Amino acid sequence: MTVHGEREMLPAVSKAEGTKALSRFTDSFNRAYRQLDPKLNPAFEGGALLAIDQAGIKAAHALRPQGNPGFRALEFQEPHVTVPKQAGWPKYFIADAMSNRKDAKGHPTRWFLVFSRNDLAEKWRAVYFAQFPGNKAPELKTKDGYAEAVPMGSGSGLTVAPGKLSRAYADYLNTGKGSVFAPGPQTDGWRARRVTDGRQVGSRIQWQDSPSEHPPVALRTTDGGALVFFSTVYHQQQTMFAGATIRVPAGLRGLMVGPEKKTNRMTFTTVSSQAVTVPAKGSGEKVVILNRREGKTSVEAQ
Repeated sequence: MTVHGEREMLPAVSKAEGTKALSRFTDSFNRAYRQLDPKLNPAFEGGALLAIDQAGIKAAHALRPQGNPGFRALEFQEPHVTVPKQAGWPKYFIADAMSNRKDAKGHPTRWFLVFSRNDLAEKWRAVYFAQFPGNKAPELKTKDGYAEAVPMGSGSGLTVAPGKLSRAYADYLNTGKGSVFAPGPQTDGWRARRVTDGRQVGSRIQWQDSPSEHPPVALRTTDGGALVFFSTVYHQQQTMFAGATIRVPAGLRGLMVGPEKKTNRMTFTTVSSQAVTVPAKGSGEKVVILNRREGKTSVEAQ
């Protein structure tokens, strides 16, 4: 009997294989951060996570071309794998585990990594990373031990289809209008900070947000909504008064596009990755941003 993976709802991965993918990620992560070699990242990361982490390693390599042999290895304990049933490609799953890293308050942190691949010949690569308050993700709906993948389009049953979240978030940050997002530090709070930061004495900053090309990932929660991972891109142009010079921080010089030159105008490009809860359609609730992680990916003198 032939099983058609493009049509049949099948588990994305076995839990044993998912645990192996997490172990491979850990080993590769440690090697990349020890050598500070950005060419290593595409082997174990993809999507928004690759864009953020590879840029960070590229910037660090410019400061320490010899690498960082003293890098403290990332370690995981208590791994847990959440597997959805899916038809077609790409397929994905979530692996979470307690890390040996601590938050700002000194508490151990649990990492949640979304793994994806586009066909059987590919290795699993981590495409999103998030941490949640209290180290607990929203409760996911399961049936027979498997999570439920949410459609990207109109069949999602959500207030905003996962495939439209990137555009919706970018549009909201640009205009502040028609918000489907709940108030918080990464919505109206971020827009308010931009207003303050954008008009400092002798300096102006302008922002332009855009949807990302990286596909989102969505799993149904027990309340009928969904946990969604998605990304956006924003450009930040800083202009100083005439005659002034913007100096690129040493930690970003490795991300320069073109030669560094004396200028009073600089553009920074940033990839931003979000983990959110999206309520069920008709619930009257709004999208809540639980975690946002960003990284500058390029700097250009104008």
